[in-house]
Amino acid sequence: MPETGPSTQGQTAHGPIPTPRTETPAAPPPTTAHRAAGLLVTLVLGGLTALPPLSMDMYLPALPEVTESLRSPAATVQLTLTACLAGMALGQLVVGPMSDKWGRRRPLLVGMVVYVLATAACAFAPNVALLIAFRLLQGLAGAAGIVIARAVVRDLYDGVEMARFFSTLMLISGVAPVIAPLIGGQILRITDWRGVFHVLTVIGVLLTLVVWKWLHETLPPARRHDGGVGSALRTMRGLLADRVFTGYMLSGGFAFAALFAYISASPFVVQEIYGASPQTFSLLFGINSIGLVAVGQINGKLLVGRVSLDKALATGLTVITVAAAALLLMTSGVFGEVGLVPVAAGLFVLMSAMGLAMPNTNAQALMRTPHAAGSASALLGTSSFLVGAIASPLVGIAGEHTAVPMAVVQLVCALTAVACFLGLCRPWQRTGTPAGPPTMGR
Repeated sequence: MPETGPSTQGQTAHGPIPTPRTETPAAPPPTTAHRAAGLLVTLVLGGLTALPPLSMDMYLPALPEVTESLRSPAATVQLTLTACLAGMALGQLVVGPMSDKWGRRRPLLVGMVVYVLATAACAFAPNVALLIAFRLLQGLAGAAGIVIARAVVRDLYDGVEMARFFSTLMLISGVAPVIAPLIGGQILRITDWRGVFHVLTVIGVLLTLVVWKWLHETLPPARRHDGGVGSALRTMRGLLADRVFTGYMLSGGFAFAALFAYISASPFVVQEIYGASPQTFSLLFGINSIGLVAVGQINGKLLVGRVSLDKALATGLTVITVAAAALLLMTSGVFGEVGLVPVAAGLFVLMSAMGLAMPNTNAQALMRTPHAAGSASALLGTSSFLVGAIASPLVGIAGEHTAVPMAVVQLVCALTAVACFLGLCRPWQRTGTPAGPPTMGR
């Protein structure tokens, strides 16, 4: 059955589910109940996509304190971020195909329960080695929310509607990076870094209950895959054989790595190099996140449907590259000693441009994969998180007192994203492609 837009309601043993809308000449207008159900699904998916930035960003102001508390070097403590990110990457490879086989609901609930247990364990880690291990488990379990949220969007939407929905999700999930460091900074006023994980545990419990109560199944049994591991691997191999899908996947992955280089390095850059307080760092991080959300909404509300997704994506990648180059010039001393304000401005521009890159790479890649949304979502997420996990320790390779490695990693990642977009996606060859899903291999 064609997937042409937002779904209507069906029925399963788990309760009402959205199913694809049929192409009828005069579809009835959506009822209040349908609009309320759509809003509820949006909020639940927004919560799931907000979980990774909550897990990462609420913890960021505490990194220097963790370094001192556990008597470990900064590069080792940054591995707690890398471990969580690597777990989220690898977990998606497992959960994505599982959701194509068993539906979206069961794997998601299991993952959320394990996430809560792992997060609680992080709060009691006695040393950095166990903290890294628990963060890895936290990431493995948290992957369920990331990959299944994207797969649910693909179940329900297509074409420009999917791109708009991803931008809407960015508005909801973008609130998390704005408030997470602020919450983390305030938690550090009344307790230590372990309190951050206590709060994350409570958030995980609440989100698990919300998913259990209100997120119904979106993948009917007739559209599920019966194969095992071998079938899942063959599906992923087929997806990777699609040059254009792989191009969008890598472009998005390297753009995300440039973002994560900022996430992992900024606590030390802002607080240690420029002497800002945890609260000032949290405020700057929140402002940057507002820029990302605002540009994402410009993309979804103004650009999508008027400008091709490839043009919007190309603009975003160009701005990211220019901002990374400017940051490298400033941090390397080419302009002499620069203060926090110019560096913060460069980081703001880089973060804001992600609002053009991230939703459009996801939408363009998933439009090519209606037959295997879970596996495609897993590959998109895994590539992003793995590249980000590799970039994370590199930003601290020269110590805590220089921001040059951060800028170098950002520029290299941005240039690689541009090369993948131009070399593999080749958008100029598909200028006449309609807004609907293209044929695999086109």
